[in-house]
Amino acid sequence: MHELAITESILEIATQTAKEHAATKVTDIYLRLGQLSSIVDESVQFYWDVISQGTLAEGAQLHFMHVPARLRCKDCGTEFELTEEMNPCPACQSIALEIIQGEEFQVDAIEILDEVINDPKS
Repeated sequence: MHELAITESILEIATQTAKEHAATKVTDIYLRLGQLSSIVDESVQFYWDVISQGTLAEGAQLHFMHVPARLRCKDCGTEFELTEEMNPCPACQSIALEIIQGEEFQVDAIEILDEVINDPKS
């Protein structure tokens, strides 16, 4: 259910950005989603389709970039990509690990239209 609050935040960011740039429409939103973020992009898309109706962002496409998790061993310094499950360090088998990538969730870019559509002066 936390995807609803996250999606509301995305909508707020998108509409605020559109207003700041006097945009007529938000067309695309690019999101960075870490493997460990526990956010389900299908849920975000579902909520987006509902809550964006009637806003400048209605119909905007969400683009999800999935970021793999990377870990660093605190004992030997080896960095490695997380596969399926949390495993010990592949070099020394230590379980003293820190996450260095994969928890992110952010809006990377927003594409907008800032031209007047159906302007009788054109």
